[in-house]
Amino acid sequence: MEQTSIPLQLKSHLLRLYQNALADENFDHLEMQLLYKFAEDRGISKSDLDSILTGSIGEVTIPETLEERIEYLYDFALMIWADKVITEDERNALIKYCRKFEFLDENIEELTNYLLDNAKQGTSKSQILQELN
Repeated sequence: MEQTSIPLQLKSHLLRLYQNALADENFDHLEMQLLYKFAEDRGISKSDLDSILTGSIGEVTIPETLEERIEYLYDFALMIWADKVITEDERNALIKYCRKFEFLDENIEELTNYLLDNAKQGTSKSQILQELN
């Protein structure tokens, strides 16, 4: 099966996005479409994503590089904004992942606001990564 070639880190990311989409207890179809788009952008088929979401992947890992961490956190921000509503639960989930991705506590509030503001504005991921380099 093709899915076994998908890196654990990427599987972990997709699962976190799915969990984040469920955080507000209002799983919008736009969030699911965005999740499938994120997978497709990374060369993961719909059936492979379905397998990831319904199967066990073992340990959930965090991205190794700063660029990957920002990229994945921005995916979270885009997922949060997909339904044009940011709930406190969703915001708290993003803050939690910033901590889990080992950002300093004193920077987390600013990073969270930055990511969500850019998601609202529709800033591209490549622009975000350029600005932070």
